[in-house]
Amino acid sequence: MSTRIGIAGITGRMGRLLVEEVAAAGATLAGGLGRTGADTARLPDIAALGRAAEVVIDFTHASAARLHAGALAGAGTAWVLGTSGLSGEDEAAVAAAARRIPVVYASNFALGVNLVLALAEQMAAALPAEGYDAEILEMHHRQKVDAPSGTAIGMGRAVAAGWGVALPDVMQSGRDGHTGPRRTGAIGFAALRGGQVVGEHTLIFASASEHISLTHRAFDRRVFATGAVRAALWLKDRPAGLYGMADVLGMPK
Repeated sequence: MSTRIGIAGITGRMGRLLVEEVAAAGATLAGGLGRTGADTARLPDIAALGRAAEVVIDFTHASAARLHAGALAGAGTAWVLGTSGLSGEDEAAVAAAARRIPVVYASNFALGVNLVLALAEQMAAALPAEGYDAEILEMHHRQKVDAPSGTAIGMGRAVAAGWGVALPDVMQSGRDGHTGPRRTGAIGFAALRGGQVVGEHTLIFASASEHISLTHRAFDRRVFATGAVRAALWLKDRPAGLYGMADVLGMPK
């Protein structure tokens, strides 16, 4: 029997691609949530979607994260969450839901990005913070509302893990005016917005004698939809827990 997948945000750009990828994967579309009047969004709320689906893929808005966490945990429905810009309280709600249901929470579902994140941690472990400055540059379309992007934050977390520190303790973002010299061990972020860029991320390690850059560019949002559906199929029948794309891809931790 094919997996029943629900889509929160079904009428958006990602939602429409997810509908196509669900069909391409041979899964069943259980319904979705979206703008009023859309033919494919017939369910009234997230609780109803949770009851109809075995797995819900969620690319909506950070403001909905806590509501969705409670509703899907209550329905016992697996959750693939790709919404960025979550607060600490939102992430705590996701973690609480993951104690009751299986959740894949990822900053980016592109397979290549997740390989880059693994490499970023390995590079940081080999390049000490005392000798290498880490800077993360990202660019997205002009409609994106959060900065730095979730993927940029994911890169920062990977570098911080490689250095054995917590990202909030070393994150430096939004430099402006007379900022003074750069702090040793800081992880810097810069965000660009313009046009219709799907997503570009570059991690730079800079020392006095060399610069090393690691870049990923996405040219089509379908790459995120393909990865999210792959995560949904993997997540079905998993035990409760908080998973990432490294788990989905079987990558060593």
